[in-house]
Amino acid sequence: MRIEHVELREIQMSLIAPFETSFGRTERRRIVLLRVRDGDGVEGWGECTAGETPFYNHETTDTAWLILTEFAIPLILHQELTHPSEVAERLAPIRGHRMAKAALETACWDLQARREGRPLWQLLGGEREEIPCGVSIGIQPTVDELLETIEREVAAGYQRIKLKIKPGLDVERIARVREHFPTVRLMVDANAAYTLQDAPVLEQLDAFDLMMIEQPLAFDDLVDHATLQRRLQTPICLDESILTVRHARQALEIGACRIINIKLGRVGGYAEAKRIHDYCAERRVSVWCGGMLESGIGRAHNVALSTLRGFTLPGDVSASKRYWEQDIIDPAIEVTPRGTIPVPTGPGLGYEIDHERIEALTVRRKVLS
Repeated sequence: MRIEHVELREIQMSLIAPFETSFGRTERRRIVLLRVRDGDGVEGWGECTAGETPFYNHETTDTAWLILTEFAIPLILHQELTHPSEVAERLAPIRGHRMAKAALETACWDLQARREGRPLWQLLGGEREEIPCGVSIGIQPTVDELLETIEREVAAGYQRIKLKIKPGLDVERIARVREHFPTVRLMVDANAAYTLQDAPVLEQLDAFDLMMIEQPLAFDDLVDHATLQRRLQTPICLDESILTVRHARQALEIGACRIINIKLGRVGGYAEAKRIHDYCAERRVSVWCGGMLESGIGRAHNVALSTLRGFTLPGDVSASKRYWEQDIIDPAIEVTPRGTIPVPTGPGLGYEIDHERIEALTVRRKVLS
């Protein structure tokens, strides 16, 4: 594989409804898409999952654009690659900026799968023909609105409900939710909103039979999470703290968590995601695929990742229509009444790219060739 042409586009898409977490409220997404093409005209697509602001992590839409154009793409353009797993190795000199690097790396995986004429999930070694789906619900203005939203998602078939929490909007709300939905598989996500001093509050969540508490403490912490996990019956799941398989090993060795959320962008692409997956699978540690308000391209990559055998828990890979009036792939990703997504059988991502839709949404474009 030899990349001869790379095109970046920034598109802007409005969410159907605002999505609020402990670190902010999102109504409109600025998304960097990346298309790579080889000398034979075969192409692959990737998406940068960085947010508009540096609040989830240090990356943003604009920093990703800079890193890709000035540093990452020049490291692989016109270079011979025998396998897309080599892309991560070529990009290793760039410290951090994993979401930017993942956009390029995942596009190369899509390209290779298309070159071989087979689905990307098969190239990755996936085994599932459909994946179980959960849904992530942002902080709602009122408890009644939260209960109505959960009712709608449960009726849609989702197998697990994740609720965003933050100090002051936690125990009482979860108590109300559990009262109304006593059997729903339920988890909460704090996005690093608490400190170890809040342990007495977090301990109260043990009463609600939660699947897990995701990233309650600092985004770069392992040690305090280990202390907190010893005080909780509910498993802690780490998200922001796990960037590499080394972090996963350290977290599990000290007991900082019992579950790990793997996000393609956060860990830098498929190569590292697979290393974390394999390490956890060998130790029978559950992993699942998190989401970052992706468009259909990023969502299709999440579908492919979720076919690996270790993804035993429903991920945040939900239907396109939950977020967008019109997605940029065809068909849009849909969830069955039993809460699953059938895995596409076409080459590469398995979905057609809606080029006209992307063109209409594009606000800037750059070509390197």
